[in-house]
Amino acid sequence: MRENDKVSVRNILTNYLELNNHRKTPERYAILDAVYSMEGHFTLEELGEKLNGELRFPVSRATLYNTLKLLMEIRLVIRHRFQGTTRYEACYDNNSHCHQVCTICGKVTEFKSIAVTRAINNVRSKRFRKDGFSLYVYGVCSTCQAKLTRQQRKLELDKNNKQQ
Repeated sequence: MRENDKVSVRNILTNYLELNNHRKTPERYAILDAVYSMEGHFTLEELGEKLNGELRFPVSRATLYNTLKLLMEIRLVIRHRFQGTTRYEACYDNNSHCHQVCTICGKVTEFKSIAVTRAINNVRSKRFRKDGFSLYVYGVCSTCQAKLTRQQRKLELDKNNKQQ
């Protein structure tokens, strides 16, 4: 993430905390910095491991959860539910994107689609202002498809060998 973006997200958090009379704690800023240094989607546990291990800034699970909830309120973090797993993602300046979710291995990849973005932007919403979107496309990734194909061929060969 660019340094300007880090300054921007810290300013957004500071302004929100001041406007709502919340405390500006070092834990909140450490969690924000950790979130914005993570690549892609992450779990609460992975964020905790980064803070406790790599960054040597231990925080409780409750503090992590409550801070992520606050960061979601101000749209600096988005929560995803993939295949029964809750994952989070930094979303400053990335409010609109699509995800491919493999229903076999659970792998998630992001992609951008101008056509999808245009379609959503062209939807007329009554009494609603769109801020962004997140689209989930479920299917089978190429790795799992290759495994399925190999398994199917093996079953067919075994069946043919038994018949001979």
